[in-house]
Amino acid sequence: MRGDGDGWVVCSAGHRHWGRYGAAGLLLRHSPPGGSPAILLQHRAAWSHHGDTWGLPGGARDSHESAEQAALREAVEESGVDLARLDVTGEWVDEHGGWSYTTVLAIAAEQLAVHAVTMESIALRWVAEHEVSDLPLHPGFAASWPQLSAL
Repeated sequence: MRGDGDGWVVCSAGHRHWGRYGAAGLLLRHSPPGGSPAILLQHRAAWSHHGDTWGLPGGARDSHESAEQAALREAVEESGVDLARLDVTGEWVDEHGGWSYTTVLAIAAEQLAVHAVTMESIALRWVAEHEVSDLPLHPGFAASWPQLSAL
């Protein structure tokens, strides 16, 4: 389903971004007792912007949506995650001068079942938090991961 937020914009630094009203994604974390925390990541389709990289399920915000609404909608559209089984704990905003990406933070009591729903994903996978940086990450996610992992 296409929303009114789909489209390219250029921020004040001259960078091209997807999402006329900004974009948002879901950083879903599971911390098992006595185990290593894991993050749900999406392997982006090769044809997509910065394709064949790993990042968060997410996408363009529509004009009528909050960042949280957009992140949760995109997570369901791209991963089939069950929203009733996660708790939103906050958000982190990466401002780019007239365009922003909001990462919505959430926790799950278990590694929820997910699957690639759209052609935008090659795969979805729970990745141990200490292994995230070992993957070829989407440049925006790679730049924000140090701050996000500390939250």
